[in-house]
Amino acid sequence: MLSTLLATAALAAAAPAAAPATPDLGPNLERFAYPHPVKRFTATPQGEPVAMAYMDIAPTAPANGRTVLLLHGKNFCAATWGTTADTLAAKGYRVIAPDQIGFCKSSKPAGFQYSFATLAGLTDALLADRGLKKVDVVGHSMGGMLAVRFALLHPDRVDRLVLVNPLGLADRVAQGVPPAMLTQLIAEENKSSAASIKGYQLANYYHGTWRPEYDKWVAMSAGMSAGPGRAIVANAQARTSDMIQTQPIAYELDRLRVPTTLMIGMRDTTAFGRARAPAAIRASIPAIPALAEMATRRIPGARLVKFDALGHSPQVEDPATFQAALLVALTR
Repeated sequence: MLSTLLATAALAAAAPAAAPATPDLGPNLERFAYPHPVKRFTATPQGEPVAMAYMDIAPTAPANGRTVLLLHGKNFCAATWGTTADTLAAKGYRVIAPDQIGFCKSSKPAGFQYSFATLAGLTDALLADRGLKKVDVVGHSMGGMLAVRFALLHPDRVDRLVLVNPLGLADRVAQGVPPAMLTQLIAEENKSSAASIKGYQLANYYHGTWRPEYDKWVAMSAGMSAGPGRAIVANAQARTSDMIQTQPIAYELDRLRVPTTLMIGMRDTTAFGRARAPAAIRASIPAIPALAEMATRRIPGARLVKFDALGHSPQVEDPATFQAALLVALTR
């Protein structure tokens, strides 16, 4: 009997510890702290009031009279811009970092019709509410698509445009990727977990190298779906995926008329929709770096900045390198 107990104890000690449960942070990240105070802007774009969360960060050095608008990606939030916002504020910039409707701390209305034009309009209304006329716009990933749409619809608002590993540089449907129905997208979102989010980011964003500081952002994403609000988040995320697949910016890049810089982590393997492509063409679906030079040529006067050692999220992977390049882009 004693030998059995000892053997059982030995096996238990040798077994790896169970992974901690993902904390329920609330569907609107009610229990996740942002690096700066969060305010809310209320609007009624489709007949129902929605609240857009945002951070309005004042300069911490003598003000230079300029404001930077930071637009997050699909798997990110305004909080992910924290160190970038602090660096900009220390250089005299005012910073506006919103969570778009459907994301993070903002409203996720069940029947909302998502479009980049709608999100751009809400962002424009937010800037007007804050008394701002001109901004420099920095958009990452999906936020790069939104930044382009914003610059096309509201060119008088934009001094400079910076696109960081933007999605939408190719029309995936035209490349042979079948569009997914909303029910399929919802089913995919319902399979999401901390483990799957980390696995995806490890493979596509961080080229196989994981650092402990990335865990915070996985917990942020997974925590929205860890409680009873899971269906609300899955619905919003699926609808925004549909927006990305049906509203590429690829055909309109040559219409941009603002000074534009593309900042590309060249080890990024992100290719939105590739997983749904037929096996025969999956390997030929290009990732963002393969599209960057073509996109730069199509945008009048655009510059391309390459981060050869970085992936999809240079602002997270190497903040110092990214921020130094961003400050140069903002002074063109």
